[in-house]
Amino acid sequence: MRVLTLENASFNVGETLTVTGVPKPNAAQFNVNIGFSDSDIALHVNPRFNYADYVKKVVFASRQKGTWSKEHFSQSFPFEEGKEFEISIEFKSAEFLVILPDNSVFRFPNRLGAEIYPMIFVDYDVRITSFKIK
Repeated sequence: MRVLTLENASFNVGETLTVTGVPKPNAAQFNVNIGFSDSDIALHVNPRFNYADYVKKVVFASRQKGTWSKEHFSQSFPFEEGKEFEISIEFKSAEFLVILPDNSVFRFPNRLGAEIYPMIFVDYDVRITSFKIK
C-alpha cells in the first residue's frame, strides 16, 4: 500500500533527504524508495518487523528493470511500533549514506549511477509526519 509518492522530486547529489514517521501498531514492514519508478529503484530502505522470514532486520537493496539486487542488512534494528523515528539519506555521487535512528550509518552504492532521482515513495505500515530535502 502506497503511503506517499513524490514525483518530479529532483533529489540531487549533495542533498540530504530526511524522513520522519511512526510505524503503525503491528507493523510488518515499511519502506522508503528513491529512484525512477517502481521497477528502477536506486535505494530501497526496508525495515522489517516481521515480514518474509525476516524479523527485526533493516534490508537495503536496489532494483533495475524490475529485478531486485542482492539484499544487504544493517547490524541494528532501531525501530519500534508506535515510536517516532527519523531516517536521513545523504546522496553522494557514488553512494547513499543512510543514517538510522540510532545514528548508525549504512553505505549503499548508487548502482543506477544517476545524479538526480525524480521519484521518492514510501510504502506499507507507516505514517509519515515529516519529509524534507535539503
